[in-house]
Amino acid sequence: MSSDAVPPDALPRIRRFNRAVTAEIGALDASFLGRGRPMGEARMLHAIGRGEPSEGREVAEIRAELRLDSGLASRLLRALEAEGLAEVRRHPQDGRRRVARLTAAGQAENAAYDRLSDRRARALIERHGRRGALALLEAMDRVACALGADRIEIGRVDPASDPARDCLERYYDELARRFRAGFEVSLSRDPQAAEMRPPRGAFLVATLDGLPIACAGLKGGEDFAEVKRVWVSPAARGLGLASRLMTAVEAEARALGIATLRLDTNRALPEAASLYRRLGWSEIARFNDDPYAELFFEKRL
Repeated sequence: MSSDAVPPDALPRIRRFNRAVTAEIGALDASFLGRGRPMGEARMLHAIGRGEPSEGREVAEIRAELRLDSGLASRLLRALEAEGLAEVRRHPQDGRRRVARLTAAGQAENAAYDRLSDRRARALIERHGRRGALALLEAMDRVACALGADRIEIGRVDPASDPARDCLERYYDELARRFRAGFEVSLSRDPQAAEMRPPRGAFLVATLDGLPIACAGLKGGEDFAEVKRVWVSPAARGLGLASRLMTAVEAEARALGIATLRLDTNRALPEAASLYRRLGWSEIARFNDDPYAELFFEKRL
């Protein structure tokens, strides 16, 4: 976006947003959530706690996640060590790397923060009512995805796993809203889970901070494989994630020795057809009897 396209009131609106968030989450309090330490130490405690309790997490990984310089990260870690909440040791295989883990007291303190944070979040939802809370959550999701775009990860999961099912349910709900006659998955050529597991295929899910926000399936076949159920959460659209997913699907196909990919879509999803054409897919004749499919594409790898 050029500077001319930025609204003239953009800066005060951003600063208003920053003030609202810092006040809401308690960032301005000397004792974050009343636990006796500032927010920086609490965030470090939580970040360490995201690792396996027995193994901990590498300090460099935590620094990158929290976007901290080495000096501040060291000070926060020393503060937690002084309280007996964390331990920092050299990596067993590489002495140049450091690993931080929570002590039993640290795990208990981290759990206490989780309970207080959940209570505060629940109060925020109740304060806005159901409709207001849903609108607020949608706005939060969009901001979180935009600010965390560089931390979105794409990985293979089992197509019957909870993250996969979460994405697929939201995908089917969107199709039901956008298709003129609705959408019933039982009428569609819905790929079976077994066909989206190696060595037949794969199922990919994109996550941000552990929450699923996009998916794409690769359904194995004899003469060609199909790309199925490509979906990106509305909150994560406009970030190039769909292109990343398609590139990842192609990489999975090549790794499985698949030479030809096909897919279909509906005219009610013009952005999907536009994406496929932009990525080098060629439109072909109908190759299946899916009642919802109206446009058909192929790509040779």
